[in-house]
Amino acid sequence: MSSDSSLTRFIFDQLPIRGEFTHIGQAWRDIIAKHDFPPPLKNMLGELVAAGALIAAMINPKSSITLQIQGSGPISLLVVECMGSLKIRATAKWRDDISPAKPAELIGEGSFVITLDSRDGSQPWQGIVPLEGDNVAEMLENYMTRSEQLETRLKLTADDTCACGMLLQKLPEQESPDEDAWNRANHLAATLTRQELLELPAMELLHRLYHEEDIRVFDAQEIAFECRCSRDSTTNILRMLGHDEVRSIVEEQGHIEFTCEFCNERYIFDPVDAEQIFVTAAQQTPVSEAKH
Repeated sequence: MSSDSSLTRFIFDQLPIRGEFTHIGQAWRDIIAKHDFPPPLKNMLGELVAAGALIAAMINPKSSITLQIQGSGPISLLVVECMGSLKIRATAKWRDDISPAKPAELIGEGSFVITLDSRDGSQPWQGIVPLEGDNVAEMLENYMTRSEQLETRLKLTADDTCACGMLLQKLPEQESPDEDAWNRANHLAATLTRQELLELPAMELLHRLYHEEDIRVFDAQEIAFECRCSRDSTTNILRMLGHDEVRSIVEEQGHIEFTCEFCNERYIFDPVDAEQIFVTAAQQTPVSEAKH
């Protein structure tokens, strides 16, 4: 695979353990190129981006999962949205200047929110738990234990060039012929260093950790940055506001401007554009509806 942004899944043969490695290069650089994130925030967001890809790999390709860390500290919001097809985007909000500190101190008190949207018209599922842990990996591990009852271990790291991670998970409701397998897999994963995670390919990492285990590896999946904003979606938002509200904003400001929080794309509607939205909407209304 030519992309330097990919995810590799693996399972332990005959053992109820699965895992994943992700190395997100260009896709991560595309995300941070859109924003001027302070370094401490950038590192935390990179870890959450890696976590988002690791979790999204478990869902339907057409579904999406959103990870949010909401806090009372200098970093007020971290958001990562990833499709099951591993198209990913991310953003963050912060207050004032951010000095280097422990992640838990930068976030303060808050909550971890995961939203799963099947995008089939059904109601999205959402889980919310208090923030617990000293870093993003621990916060997410605690979330998985509380909300999903799944024993999960994460190793996450990021710098200016890539966001990387490893996920190890004990499969539920399956007996293992090797009672020590989960502890052994965990112990070996704990020896993985930050530099190894950033620099070594997935296959080398697997050999380094589990060369004495029977491992089945699946084809790597490519990860790409993709923002779903568009002028059409912005137009639909204005339609929902209603003609009177849109006209009032245009009269007050001279135009309407939207900036996407994920990619910083700007959408500007002048008075003519704003009126055309509702002319087009009227033209698209079926005759049977227009008579009622």
